[in-house]
Amino acid sequence: MDSREVDSPRERIIAAALELLGEGGEEAVSTRAVSAAAGVQPPTIYRFFGDKQGLLDAVATHGLHAYLDTKSAVPLSDDPVADLRRGWDLHVELGLARPALYTLMYGRPRAAASPAARAAADILAHHIRRIAEAGRLRVPEALAAGLVHAAGSGTTLALIATPEDQRDPALSPTAREAVIAAITTDQPIGRQPGPVTAAVALHAALPHVDTLTAAEKTLLTEWLDRITT
Repeated sequence: MDSREVDSPRERIIAAALELLGEGGEEAVSTRAVSAAAGVQPPTIYRFFGDKQGLLDAVATHGLHAYLDTKSAVPLSDDPVADLRRGWDLHVELGLARPALYTLMYGRPRAAASPAARAAADILAHHIRRIAEAGRLRVPEALAAGLVHAAGSGTTLALIATPEDQRDPALSPTAREAVIAAITTDQPIGRQPGPVTAAVALHAALPHVDTLTAAEKTLLTEWLDRITT
């Protein structure tokens, strides 16, 4: 946040709310406390955000944008599964570093519907798509993304709710590896990521598809064979 942004009343309010949130949790983010910390009158908060709920939505969105900036700074490797593993660890680390903000970001349905939350979901979907393109995804992409999101956020929230001296350090790695094992294969099907590998993977799963007619399966098999050859 540059000096011009901090100097604007709206950004001063968000910055003050973030600081109060970190110090005392959501209960500390009252309109009176925020207006005093930001140096504005309470009606200013209502003018920008409508009500306290709108302010909390804005704070959650700001936190998600900061989270996305952090994730974007991590370069991708040639191993999409390893990248997903690192993304999980970063996600948990950020939650434990700023538990009140994380709870606001991921523990509220309204925050999950924000543009920033959708952008975070897009990043996860990109990780899953890279695994699928490498021929290492064993379940549909939407299911894989849903499992990673649910398990990752659930694990982080569970750790946040546990006193620090009682947290099991094996919880997050165990949950992470269980999810990865459920959605990926150890070795790629095919030699290189791309349409051929994807066609090989789909061809292998075709016998288990029960939503197509015999004629449709025959036609799809011909198309997949053409791609793989």
